[in-house]
Amino acid sequence: MSYQAIVIGAGLSGAVMAERMASQLGWRVLVLEQRDHLAGNCFDEQDQAGVLIHRYGPHLFHTDKPEVAAYLSQFTAWHDYQHRVLSRIDGQLVPLPFNLTSIERCFLADKAQAMSTALVSRFGDGARVPILMLRQEADPLLGELAEFIYQKAFVNYTSKQWGMAPEAISQEVTARVPVVVSRDDRYFTDPFQAVPQAGYSAMVAAMLAQPGIELHLSTPMDARVVLDWAQGRVLLDGELFSGPLIYTGMLDELCPDGDALPYRSLRFEHRHLAQPQFQPVTTVNYPNEEAYTRITEFKHLTGQVHEGTSIVYEYPCGYVPEQGLEPYYPLFTETAQARYAACRAQLARFTQLLPLGRLAEYRYFDMDDAVDNALQHFQRLAQPCREG
Repeated sequence: MSYQAIVIGAGLSGAVMAERMASQLGWRVLVLEQRDHLAGNCFDEQDQAGVLIHRYGPHLFHTDKPEVAAYLSQFTAWHDYQHRVLSRIDGQLVPLPFNLTSIERCFLADKAQAMSTALVSRFGDGARVPILMLRQEADPLLGELAEFIYQKAFVNYTSKQWGMAPEAISQEVTARVPVVVSRDDRYFTDPFQAVPQAGYSAMVAAMLAQPGIELHLSTPMDARVVLDWAQGRVLLDGELFSGPLIYTGMLDELCPDGDALPYRSLRFEHRHLAQPQFQPVTTVNYPNEEAYTRITEFKHLTGQVHEGTSIVYEYPCGYVPEQGLEPYYPLFTETAQARYAACRAQLARFTQLLPLGRLAEYRYFDMDDAVDNALQHFQRLAQPCREG
């Protein structure tokens, strides 16, 4: 069987690229996935009680890119969903990101009013201020507020999540946690917020059902594809392969020389409870005393009606593959970025290799960013074909 392209990984990035190459270029595409399921980390399934859960933690689709929403809408109907998060601080639940309502719950009325007035005066109504920026303010009242939020809602959670002090983490990550100068308690403000009506797995399955795509699960790359380092060639089933090789896995697994790239991982503890509801919103954060960072209740997210409910506890940890863990987050330290650059330099000899997605590009992508990134890579790949 002849193929025009190979895609390693049937997650969101790989599925987008495979679907585009098959539907827009008419190519025959071989997709190899080492797991026994498609959809990558956004894989969802019914648990033993029949509740739709996300095996690898909650995945929340939101975007300000209409072209991304329009693209995915070809493969799924949507369940409208606005994500809200509460954080357990000093024994009570307060909205997160921290907003004017949060301030009122955590401070006495007069001080809360003064802090809210100072925030609006300094930043303007509706502003979203990164917590590390707020800590630099000279106003003593804003300084007190910033220190409270930093200590109670941010520093311990962030340190648990990343295994390091917040100041050591790239602004690309820390800027994602703002203080909101309004009463808007939505976690995201993007104009399009929803989850696939039948689930992410069904959406990705529809993408990969495109004629021309051949999907093999439980098939690691090295079972069929080999990089010939001596001659800079790609071999498929022992034969020379000349088409694009789209790779969405950990890039360092392809490099014979150099240190392994560091990642953060997560350990999940799923539970089903014989009660209709466990908590008031989808996600409750636990920034301080507990070893876990958050608990998610899936029925809030999916809108499913069920007499029981299923939840998941999330424990951040270091990535140790021998423990059966998955690599979830690349690290944004200078050392890690230098290792990644060295790996990319080694692999440059394989001109047909295209690293794609969070692990292969060693970048933090939200789902909409991952789709947009794959669509842009496809356009660059397809341009010479269309011009030819």
